[in-house]
Amino acid sequence: MTGNLVSLRSRLWRVLCTVVFFANAAAGADDETPALAPEIGATATAPPIALHLERETEDRILALAPEKISDAEVQSVLALAPAPRIINLQGVVGLVTMAPFAEFLIAMGYPEERIRNPRDGALSYNSSGDSARLAGTLAWYYEHEGMMPMLIGHSQGGMMTVRVLYELAGDFGHTLFVWNPLRDESERRTSIVDPLTGHERPIVGLRVPYAAAIATGTLPRIWLGQWDMVRRLHKIPDTVTEFGAYSLEWDLLAGNFGRAEPYLASGDALVRNISVPWAAGHTGVVFAKPLALNPKTRTWINDYVPSPEPAPLPTDAGVDLANLVHSADIWYSVKKHWCLEAQRLIRAERQAHAAQQ
Repeated sequence: MTGNLVSLRSRLWRVLCTVVFFANAAAGADDETPALAPEIGATATAPPIALHLERETEDRILALAPEKISDAEVQSVLALAPAPRIINLQGVVGLVTMAPFAEFLIAMGYPEERIRNPRDGALSYNSSGDSARLAGTLAWYYEHEGMMPMLIGHSQGGMMTVRVLYELAGDFGHTLFVWNPLRDESERRTSIVDPLTGHERPIVGLRVPYAAAIATGTLPRIWLGQWDMVRRLHKIPDTVTEFGAYSLEWDLLAGNFGRAEPYLASGDALVRNISVPWAAGHTGVVFAKPLALNPKTRTWINDYVPSPEPAPLPTDAGVDLANLVHSADIWYSVKKHWCLEAQRLIRAERQAHAAQQ
């Protein structure tokens, strides 16, 4: 009975959020702020990346198999490793942010400090800003932390995620400037010092390890006048290693009237398309924290491996399972690339020390 009441409240909440979505969309919520026009020529030197890990800890991290990390390994080994930042981009509905999904990631074991916005502590980022500025922010993080952030976007946030990938590809033709997220200002330069090589390089060409778009469709791009993303949205450029597309069939807000249009790689990016049950709802897909707290669903999530035929869903879990598969798929990719990026950073530091001997 309790599970049924929770499910009913969840569905009523989704209906309310849907009504608010239409109100915001009609008001025009995608007012992009133009990027500043900073002076070109300023320089900066990235600080050396120092991990300060014991050799034994590094060895344990390097011994992990990125595609098969258990819950125990997340808590006892991967938690000791540096982690890429995750930028969770919300849709146009302010009432439904990405905070609930961020709370799911934290409950599964991702470092909270690497998800919160360092300026205001928020777990969710607005998706109505400047994509060029966000691309410059990713470059700043990479230069200072040695890891490119991951991007996870819901609804319009998914559009912004894909748009940033095209910014990094130089597809829009304008100059990208490094953006300092702590001071929220441009650093007036167009290149960074690669922290792993020590060589100067442009922002264009940087690659995000993992990005995802949840319940993102073409029709809202037309409603909101985002014409330059209509032809780009479902074609993923090479500026991401792995991309997850999570779409609801019959998602009217995303413009899916039946079968969702698949996302495809324009080059060598790994792109996976996952179908989300209609019952999840366009605005309900981000509410996943209960799945991390329930023993049965948590075990299922940690055992999940991408497959055309996932394992049978757990029975008698007592929670709504509509968000289970896509949440598990995202967590699989997040911990995989967390591991890969940490291993890459450890190897780079060891090579740098060896070169100094």
